[in-house]
Amino acid sequence: MKRAVSISIGSSARDKKVEINLLGETVSLERIGTDGDMEKAARLYGDLDGKVDAFGVGGAVLGIMIEDKWSTMHSVQSLIKYVKTTPVVDGTGLKMTLEKQVTKVIDEELHGYVKEKRALVAVALDRWGTASAFLDAGYECIFGDLMFAMGMSIPLRSERAVRNMAAALLPVMSRAPFSWIYPTGEKQNQREPKFQKEFNWATVVAGDCHYLWRYMPEQLPGRVIVTNTTTPADKEFFKNAGIKYLITTTPVLDGRSFGTNMMEAAIVAALGRKQAVDYAQPDDYFADMEAAIKAVPFRPQVQAF
Repeated sequence: MKRAVSISIGSSARDKKVEINLLGETVSLERIGTDGDMEKAARLYGDLDGKVDAFGVGGAVLGIMIEDKWSTMHSVQSLIKYVKTTPVVDGTGLKMTLEKQVTKVIDEELHGYVKEKRALVAVALDRWGTASAFLDAGYECIFGDLMFAMGMSIPLRSERAVRNMAAALLPVMSRAPFSWIYPTGEKQNQREPKFQKEFNWATVVAGDCHYLWRYMPEQLPGRVIVTNTTTPADKEFFKNAGIKYLITTTPVLDGRSFGTNMMEAAIVAALGRKQAVDYAQPDDYFADMEAAIKAVPFRPQVQAF
């Protein structure tokens, strides 16, 4: 049996373990949260290094990829400082491949439900594949990078605005504590509804589940949510908010969808890859991910309420 482990600085309340058949291999998927304790997470990586087939970095990202340009998040690198052997991924391999399918799934499976193409993308820098998919499909977009990650009520309304923001802020953001821009530990369990105007404007709301759960209004009837890492409690929350369709970009396994980092690690484990994953110099890595996604096959999943 292959073993893929996602070690997350998020809440341990979301821990889960399942076994799946993937590309002809039985793979154990396990998510372990450390409630915001980065040093505990680093020690877990070190303890399991060489004993598992692939690691996923949960609750953080190793870097930001815009098209083919990779910017390292220096403040996160300490998480994997003890890893010497086991390949490490953070979900970028699926964000830049699988998540690009989301607008195609909306068109094919929602049968014209989305008539006004207006998308609120929580953080485009974290999910460039999703953001570019909406732009390519002709959606009018609001990108909430400054809102959701920085707490500033400044919506970005164009790809150019996102690129300019990235050029200005990434050098600073990459070295700031990750907890400044993303809820970790207990903060993942705290609601703080805001940005109601932007949420109400959108017909489709896309982004990390923690961001959406933390900031969306109590009621958002008729909308389409595109996210992942959903638990049964998250699904109940979206249902009670009046959401019409929930699209998870990773498959639902035993009642929940794991994060992209977990599923990418599962693919790496199933493929038997031993060499380190370098997003800055990926060679054929993204092509290998595309091929694996088609072979499984993986596809964003639609749940109707």
